[in-house]
Amino acid sequence: MAGRPREFDRNAALALARNLFWKRGYEGVSLADLAQTLGLASARIYAAFGSKEELFKAAIELYEEQEGGFADRAIAEELTVFSTLERMFDEAIRLYTRKQNGNPLGCMVVSAATNCASENTRIGQWLAEHRRARTASIVRHLKEAIRRGELPKNTDAQSLGDLFATFLHGLSVQARDGVSRERLLATIPHLMSLLKVQIEQSEVSAAN
Repeated sequence: MAGRPREFDRNAALALARNLFWKRGYEGVSLADLAQTLGLASARIYAAFGSKEELFKAAIELYEEQEGGFADRAIAEELTVFSTLERMFDEAIRLYTRKQNGNPLGCMVVSAATNCASENTRIGQWLAEHRRARTASIVRHLKEAIRRGELPKNTDAQSLGDLFATFLHGLSVQARDGVSRERLLATIPHLMSLLKVQIEQSEVSAAN
């Protein structure tokens, strides 16, 4: 009597695809690679996810819900702008430099499609929108800190947010290049000292 075919686990397949795209990037993964990694025929992958592009987008969404959601969690859970950003950078570095069990290095959203062939331009643009959204979330958080009086009213939230986003995205490049976790963690106090000055200025102003 023939055994029953193995039941398809969509979540498990999506996690495998996420790791493959994270490690090799969008263009570095072929449908044959996906079929081999997921243990599924190409036709079954299309039936489950629609296309390589749709599978990639679903993989990015999974990353942002799980590992890559550290920034949103910090914004939602921390009580001060200083602790929010300090936690954001700390968790980013710890995620981007994980080496155990062959984990991919860096940020999936930053590294999965930096440069794309013309036929994949929309994937590159889609990821760029996600990176711009992260910058916007940091800027909004800084503006909220200004509204609360945590930062001076004359703080340039946009340029400061651009600085922090540049640092956050740059951490991914450094991690992919093999810069150690210890070295990257050592950069956080230097960047946070800039924010600390802003906070101290606000406290002096409030006291006067």
